[in-house]
Amino acid sequence: MSMSIKQAAQIYQPKSAKNVTELKSVSVDLVMQLETGTTNEGEEFSYNFIEVSGEKYRIPDSVLANLKAILEKKPTLKTFAVSKTGEGRQTKYTVIPLD
Repeated sequence: MSMSIKQAAQIYQPKSAKNVTELKSVSVDLVMQLETGTTNEGEEFSYNFIEVSGEKYRIPDSVLANLKAILEKKPTLKTFAVSKTGEGRQTKYTVIPLD
């Protein structure tokens, strides 16, 4: 399929990862991947994500740390949810076991 630059620009959506907090539930068996990005200042960074229905959802390190503690007490956990409070560097994530 070919199109003009104008048409491509009109339908363009930047590639970005959503946040795991946007999902109602997350299976502990989903495959996590690592991706590298660049900040507005040009600094490179990496982040973990899962893919659900063709969308990427970022998994913050603090979520993994919380989930590890929960799994130590409940190794049979199958799904969880994540809630978020705060903004920017003040963001806090809470992992909520669902089963």
